[in-house]
Amino acid sequence: MTDTRIPTILVVDDDETILEVLEARLLSAGLSPLLADRAETALEMLACEPVDLVVSDVKMPGMGGHGLLREVLSHWPHIPVIMLTAHGTIPEAVDSIQAGAADYLTKPFDGKELVRRIRAILDAAPTEGQPGRAAHPAPRDTLRASADIWGGEAPAMARFLTLLERVARSTAGVLLLGESGTGKELAARYLHRASPRADGPLVVVDCGSTQPSLLESELFGHVKGSFTHAVRDKRGLIEEADGGTLFLDEIGNISPEMQTRLLRFLQEGTIRRVGDTRERTVSCRVVAATNADLAARVRDGRFREDLYYRLKVITLTIPPLRQRVEDIPLLAERLVEALCREQGRPAPRLSARAMDRLTAHPWPGNVRELKHALEAALVFCPEDEIGPDDIQLEPPASNEAPGATPDAALSLEESEKRAIIDALKRHGGVRKDAADALGISRRAMHYKIRKYGIGPGHG
Repeated sequence: MTDTRIPTILVVDDDETILEVLEARLLSAGLSPLLADRAETALEMLACEPVDLVVSDVKMPGMGGHGLLREVLSHWPHIPVIMLTAHGTIPEAVDSIQAGAADYLTKPFDGKELVRRIRAILDAAPTEGQPGRAAHPAPRDTLRASADIWGGEAPAMARFLTLLERVARSTAGVLLLGESGTGKELAARYLHRASPRADGPLVVVDCGSTQPSLLESELFGHVKGSFTHAVRDKRGLIEEADGGTLFLDEIGNISPEMQTRLLRFLQEGTIRRVGDTRERTVSCRVVAATNADLAARVRDGRFREDLYYRLKVITLTIPPLRQRVEDIPLLAERLVEALCREQGRPAPRLSARAMDRLTAHPWPGNVRELKHALEAALVFCPEDEIGPDDIQLEPPASNEAPGATPDAALSLEESEKRAIIDALKRHGGVRKDAADALGISRRAMHYKIRKYGIGPGHG
């Protein structure tokens, strides 16, 4: 039997004007509002009334929004909570997301956007006594089902997975940090699949490999005649992500001009196509990723500070493989199984000595390098077992003992630059071979050589 009950939304705010505005907005959207001017009153209502979702201000007299969130999570864990926050208290809203809130909005906010998020959360979340939608899974088993970055029980990875699960349930912006090959794009894809916007599109933009002169048109679109080869109107990738998630990879490489345009979009939720005079509203979650030290770039004046803080509403760092050695055996087995499925062959086992060799390697190219090493090992190994001699690994790039953690003072950029230089030296300056050893594409290798100003003398 179809449930035709109108969803009830409990709005909690000590500002009478906001209560009146939201009441009118929710009624016009076909939702049933309940109003409370403080958290304590809201708890009394929750004890007596069926409520589907709570919208609460963060700053209120008494226990306030944080206290209300704790009580809802404790006594009514099936009821999602959206937090409302003033611009200056965004860190508090982020704390709420990590504590279990479903989402947050910054005041002043657009009423239509609030209704849109309410609908998305209600569609994605289970109602009391009903199973959740299979389209939005978020359990740990789902995370670990991916053979590329999810591993076993390494403490560093366990903490990352816990945070990833919590953050995925919101629509807050996320900045993903991590070295090359750690799996930032896979993490972004999970953030989309498990979010209230999972039914919308996921649009991936590689800011590092797209020429700066083309990136503006790619992101914002253009109108016919705006430049020489603009023979028709074109929607930009930001518009394509409307209602879903926009993943901006290698965000640290965008030009100062693009930083300004992107900041305007993040602040106002509007874009203007190249050559156009009309602004268009776009609502999407923005997930950005980089292996660069953005904080250092901000200090050097190479990256806008206001954009940096807009992007890092929530920051998640994927640990490098050398910091989760405990995960290597499980990762290696899963990768071998996945590769063999692709090749239509039985999966050989990894011998104990082969596994010892894998766990002793420092893996500068992280999981991507591990995957390439195992792919090569499958070529050389017998049908039933991968031995240590089947695994071709580059020696450590320094005089450190195998498996030692590189100097923690090195930035991500410095670590990557050093790894590239060492790989080029070991392969006589042959970029293709160096790229294969690091587990990156030749295009990425050419880009990074230009990025770091690595000259022929390093080969």
